[in-house]
Order: sequence, then structure tokens, then C-alpha cells
Amino acid sequence: MFVITHRKFFFWLTGIVLVAAIGAIIGLGLPIGIDFTGGSLIELQYTNGRPALSVIQEEAAKVPVGAVLVIPTNANQVTIRTRTLTPAEHTAMVQAVSENASTTELAFTSVGPALGSQFAHKALWALIAVVLAIVAYIAFAFRKVSKPVPSWGYGLTVIAILAHDLIIPTGFFAIFAHFTGAEVDSLFVTALLALLGYSVNDTIIIFDRVREHLRNNDKDHTQEEFAETVGKSIRETMTRSINTSLTVILALIALAVLGAQATRTFALVLLVGVVAGTYSSVLLAAPLLVPLSRYFIKK
Repeated sequence: MFVITHRKFFFWLTGIVLVAAIGAIIGLGLPIGIDFTGGSLIELQYTNGRPALSVIQEEAAKVPVGAVLVIPTNANQVTIRTRTLTPAEHTAMVQAVSENASTTELAFTSVGPALGSQFAHKALWALIAVVLAIVAYIAFAFRKVSKPVPSWGYGLTVIAILAHDLIIPTGFFAIFAHFTGAEVDSLFVTALLALLGYSVNDTIIIFDRVREHLRNNDKDHTQEEFAETVGKSIRETMTRSINTSLTVILALIALAVLGAQATRTFALVLLVGVVAGTYSSVLLAAPLLVPLSRYFIKK
């Protein structure tokens, strides 16, 4: 099987992409949204053309609320981010930036610091809980598999794949946010949680086919190289995995291009994650079992 024969190429390619993604996360950082830090967001649309951002910034600075960040969202819209505003401060801010232009307020969101901190902790625990649940399921499902890779080896491989499938879209988001001003919010966390479930689905299907072939080989007393068994399992499931991913990718492209601004970032993160998850399931997860098997055979 081509994937197994050239697995080192895919391992190196994965390493390069991971280094780039981690570099983007560390170098560019992840701007945290008000869902986690607390604060207020005002989304405004200018009906007769948007003034220069420097002008809007100067007008917003007239309201004594501390630091104000003005982020362009498209040609006629801006998002103004501040600390948590009172109703009076909110009204004063809208009036200040509308003094020399006609505006329409599209949305106003305000989250207190305590609520934001609580949400951040819950989001972190949700990610940890999902990962632990997936690993527990793998350990249970493959409890009767012992040769040549023990059951916990499959779980270890799944953890590595899940890490890959989280790092790649997060690295993409760091680059995307650097150029667009997007921030980590509840939809971003939702996208990561969805990707965890989606990614492990394809991986489980391939692993399950490997388990089935191993069981049949033992029953029929068939001698077959483990690498050949893995390659056969990938070949039998590859078309299904790619076709399923393509349907999801087409839907996400439509959502990213035609959907509302609020869900565009969510769709893009999911899109990158689905592509990375399909790649890792077919070209990374199963091939990783081969060097693992050789390690345990030597041991």
C-alpha cells in the first residue's frame, strides 16, 4: 500500500506542518475574546461609508472607558471592543463614534470578568473530558487486541492524532486572527470540540478494520505481515473517508462564503480541521501502528 510504503514522507510532512502551526501559535499568539476575558463588543455599520479607522479611534477615545480597540470587519462595519460598559457608557460610545457619520448598531455584547473566567474554565474542562472519554472508549473497544500492538497502543496513537487535529486548526486561527482581528470565542471552542468527535470517527473506522482483519487472521490461522494488514485496512476505508469528508467540506465552504459574518470564522476553523482530520486518519493514524508494532515485536 502506497501510504504504508511511503509513511516516512507523511511523518516528515506532518512534522513540518506541526512546527509551522506551533510557531504561529507561539509567535503570533491567540487573541482571547470577551467570552473568556470579559468586556463589551459593539458592532456598527456606517450607512454612508466608513470613516478612517484613526478617526473612529479618536472619537471613541473621547469616552472615558480606558483602552478602546477598533477592528474593521468589512468595508462599512467595525467592531469596538472595550472593558465591560454600563448602559450609560454604551450609549455615550455609540453617540461618540456616530457624531460625524450615520451608523446602525448591529449588535452589543457584554460579558463580566467573573463570567468570562468561569466560561474559560468550563471550556478547558470540556476539552479534557472529551479527550478522556475518547481514550476510555478506545481502551474498551480494543481491550481484546494484544498483538502485535497492545490495546493501549491504539489509545496512545489516538491521543497523538487528536493533538495533531487540534494544533493544526489552532495554528491556522492564529494566522487568520493576526490579519483579520478575529478572537478566540465560544464558537472557536465549539469548533474544536466538534473536530475531536469528527476526527476520531475516521480513525476508529480504520482501527476497527485492522482489528477485524487481525481477528479473522487468527481464526483462519493466516500468516500476514502487520504492515500489510494495516495497508489493506486503509485501502478498504479510504474511499469512504474521503467521500464523507468531501461532503462536509463542501457544506463548510458554502457556510464560509455565503454564511453570516458571525459564523464565518467558525466555518473556516472547522474546514481546516476537517481537512487535517481526514489527512491524519488516513495518512498518519494507521501508519503509526506499523513502527509501534515493530517496537513491541523487538521488545
